[in-house]
Amino acid sequence: METVLSPKYQILIPKKLREPLGLKKGQKLQIITKDGLIILIPEINIKEMRGFLKGVKKDGLREDRERL
Repeated sequence: METVLSPKYQILIPKKLREPLGLKKGQKLQIITKDGLIILIPEINIKEMRGFLKGVKKDGLREDRERL
């Protein structure tokens, strides 16, 4: 495993992880912590999100009667 936290507490995401995820220089990330984990979520421009759910199957989703 590579060291990814710099002495200035900056996080480095290795190239072999950045490229497949399509992360760009200067891109903003949301940071969430839960149960000792740090989760980084890339912010995506709303225009880039158009059609990202195309082809998603709705089978198995909860029905109205199952909601609280």
